[in-house]
Amino acid sequence: MTIDVQAIGDLGPGDRAAFFERDAGIEAVTDDVREIVDRVREEGDVAVREFTGEFDGVELGNLEITDHCERAVDGINEETRTAIETAAANVREFHEAQLPEDWQREFGPGRTLGRRFRPIERVGVYVPGGSAAYPSSAIMGIVPAVVAGVDHVAVVTPPAEDLNPVTLAAIHAAGADVVYSVGGAQAVAGLAYGTETIDRVRKIVGPGNKWVAAAKGVVRGDVEIDFLAGPSEVVVIADETAPPDLVAAELVAQAEHDPNASVVAVTDDETTANAVAAAVDDQASERERADVIREALANDASGVLHARSMSEAILFTEAYAPEHLSIIAADDESILERIDSAGSVFLGSNTPVAAGDYASGTNHVLPTNGGARVTGGLSVETFLRSTTVQRLSGDGLADLGETITTLADAEGLEAHAESVRIRLEDETNT
Repeated sequence: MTIDVQAIGDLGPGDRAAFFERDAGIEAVTDDVREIVDRVREEGDVAVREFTGEFDGVELGNLEITDHCERAVDGINEETRTAIETAAANVREFHEAQLPEDWQREFGPGRTLGRRFRPIERVGVYVPGGSAAYPSSAIMGIVPAVVAGVDHVAVVTPPAEDLNPVTLAAIHAAGADVVYSVGGAQAVAGLAYGTETIDRVRKIVGPGNKWVAAAKGVVRGDVEIDFLAGPSEVVVIADETAPPDLVAAELVAQAEHDPNASVVAVTDDETTANAVAAAVDDQASERERADVIREALANDASGVLHARSMSEAILFTEAYAPEHLSIIAADDESILERIDSAGSVFLGSNTPVAAGDYASGTNHVLPTNGGARVTGGLSVETFLRSTTVQRLSGDGLADLGETITTLADAEGLEAHAESVRIRLEDETNT
């Protein structure tokens, strides 16, 4: 059998740690990444070129390839171009619905408070690439930034002797302002600190391998980041009505991402658990990336779990806090109401995770390793900052005066208190 069936109640401390303390491998490469980042910060383009030759085996010409992306649109077939345009339009529509409105309102006599939203001026988006094609990651990272109104969207994508035109076309269609053929930790460092060619940005987003994630962790503090993401994850909650082949298809689909992917099905029906495991075994053998899939299925953080009840299945899932959560059950909405920690949720047997990966409109850049307990996926809000606004009339300040001065005096901040009293003593203040 490709994947084990286990009872949740039989999981020992080590088993539970494997599921709930998933390791993205970031810590193991952080020291090496810190050296790369420091070199790029000090030496700029020279270090970027040196590391690109060492790690990617590519001798870079021009680092900027914005014009290549523009030309790539004409070099792909019409079917692919249409798919890119459709996916980008759907992602754009969903993210436009997220745009917040500035507001102000009166909270008491003479006390008006409000909030306004403004885009970050310069952001960097990491798009996995090189010779491989990841047009969906380009769309997911760039479109929300454009919708948010970011003035300058810079993209870095790994180099190759023959850059994949599909990824380049998607970068252009999504609306990037400038594109650099640089990948890995050196790309993140270039965006964080700037080089002779790469413009410095204020926030870096987007998925990448453990070297990219580690670099984002190293530069965090000097530049904002979205979050540290690891290998792909999925949990499928299934009841006795769930078709085992569909549950298995979700596990196999996420397993093909990466040998370190974590894939879990949890069900309160033992017959379904065994049928899912058998279906996974059958499907894994039929996929082109069967070796990668089988390695991911063998992970300690992957498995088919039998719960004693749906409540136990839900408690397990909430503790797991998966990147992707698929619920294939008769009472899926009720199950969803009991789960707070998940990056993106897919309800029903007709909603594969691949829909969100590519074209439904939601974003596929999501927190992993339990990050969903504290944050959500990439969105328009990722690229916005908010400012609070207030206005007090004389009466409004008088109404708050004693509260403010009492607290300021209690903190020993006399000048704070006096900044209020001087206004209250001015009879002309209205």
